[in-house]
Amino acid sequence: MGVASAGDGRSRGRASGVGGASAGGRAACLSVPAALPTLHSCVWSLREENAGVFSLQVKELFSSLGVDCNILELDQVDEGASVQEALSEITSQRTVPSVFVNRVHVGGCDHTFQAHQSGLLQQLLQQDPAYDYDLIVIGGGSGGLSCAQEAAVLGRKVMVLDFVVPSPRGTAWGLGGTCVNVGCIPKKLMHQAALLGQALTDSRKFGWEYSQQVRHSWATMTEAIQSHIGSLSWGHRLALREKAVTYVNSYGEFVEHHKVKATNEKGQEALYTAAKFVIATGERPRYLGIPGDREYCVTSDDLFSLPYCPGATLVVGASYVALECAGFLAGLGLEVTVMVRSVLLRGFDQEMAEKVGASMQQLGVRFLRKFVPVEVQQLERGLPGRLKVVAKSTEGTETIEGIYNTVLLAIGRDSCTKKLGLEKIGVNVSEK
Repeated sequence: MGVASAGDGRSRGRASGVGGASAGGRAACLSVPAALPTLHSCVWSLREENAGVFSLQVKELFSSLGVDCNILELDQVDEGASVQEALSEITSQRTVPSVFVNRVHVGGCDHTFQAHQSGLLQQLLQQDPAYDYDLIVIGGGSGGLSCAQEAAVLGRKVMVLDFVVPSPRGTAWGLGGTCVNVGCIPKKLMHQAALLGQALTDSRKFGWEYSQQVRHSWATMTEAIQSHIGSLSWGHRLALREKAVTYVNSYGEFVEHHKVKATNEKGQEALYTAAKFVIATGERPRYLGIPGDREYCVTSDDLFSLPYCPGATLVVGASYVALECAGFLAGLGLEVTVMVRSVLLRGFDQEMAEKVGASMQQLGVRFLRKFVPVEVQQLERGLPGRLKVVAKSTEGTETIEGIYNTVLLAIGRDSCTKKLGLEKIGVNVSEK
C-alpha cells in the first residue's frame, strides 16, 4: 500500500482539513483524522502490480507538469490499515490510487487525468495550502472592509486585522475606520445639529413663536452620535460574518514574508500566514511637535466623542477638516478662532476659498492669518479647562498670545505605515 505526494516545492504540509472533489468538479469539506500524515498532496495506493502501474501514471502526469511527486506506501508505514480505513470514510473511495492535491481529494487515476483535461488539476496545483488565509487585510476602514468582502465573495479565505491605537488623549473606536467613527459620519451629524439651531433662529421669521430659551446640550448630541456610530460598526461586523470573513481586533505587524503577528489590547500575540496581504491602514492626525501639543490639544480623533463641551476653541489649520470643524462649532454657538499659517484651503480654488472664509466670518468665526503656534500651556485643569497659546508670525518676529478652552489641531494627516514591520519584508516607505 502506498502514497505519493505532489506539490510545487513552495508549500508546507498541514493536515487541518481536506476538500473532496470528484472528476466532475463537485467539492465537499472533509475532516482529516489525526492519524493521517501531514502531507501537502498525495496519491494513496497499493504496492501490488496494477495499483503500482496506476500510481506510476499519475506520477508521470505530475512530472510532465513540473510538479514533484513522492510515492508513499501505506503498507510500509505504521497504522497503514487504520489510515486506509480513514481515507475510505472521508472520500467514499475504496479503489486505489487515491489522489490528493493541495489537500483536495481528486479521486483515482482516471479522475486525475480527467481533472487535468478540464483544467481543475492546474487550478488545484496553483493554490497554496501552506497559509492560514488566502488574504489578510490589515485595516478595517472603508477600503479594507470593501476589499475583504469582495475577496470573500470571489471564494477566498479572508481575515481582517483591525486595531485602533488610542490617541494621545486616549480616544479609540471600533470597526469602520475614520469615515464611520471620527470622520464623515459624525461630522455630518454635528453639521446637522448646527443647522437645526440655525433653523430655530430663522423660524421666528416664518411665524414660529416660542418664549422658552433654547439651549444646546453637547452631551446629548455626542451620546446620540456615538450610539449611531456603534450601530454602524456592529453592522460592519455582521457583514463580515455573513461573508465568512474572520475579524480579529488586533494590531497586525509583519514578522517575515507571508506572516504577521497580531497583538490585541491585552498584549496577547498570535501569528497568522497568508498568500497575499492588503495594507489599508489609513491615516491619523498630525501633531505640531511643539511643547504642550500632545498633552493639551485634541484632534478630530477626539472631538466627536469629547465628553464635555469644548467651549472657546482655537482651530489650528486651514484645511477642509479645520474649516468644517470650525463651522459646526460656531453653529453650535461656541466662540471659534481659526489660526491660518498661509492660505485657506490650499490646493483649492482660492477665489472660492476666500468666499468660504468670508461666509464663516459672518457667522462669527475669527481668523488669525499668517501665524503658527509655538507653545501650548495649561493654565487651569478642568473640562474643558483653560489653555494659553503662544503663536509666532510667519512673516516676521511678532508673537501673540491667546486664552482658549480647547485647542483643536487640523494640520494634516500621516499614513499609518511606520510600525507595520514593512522593512522585514523588503518594502521601502518614503518619509512622507
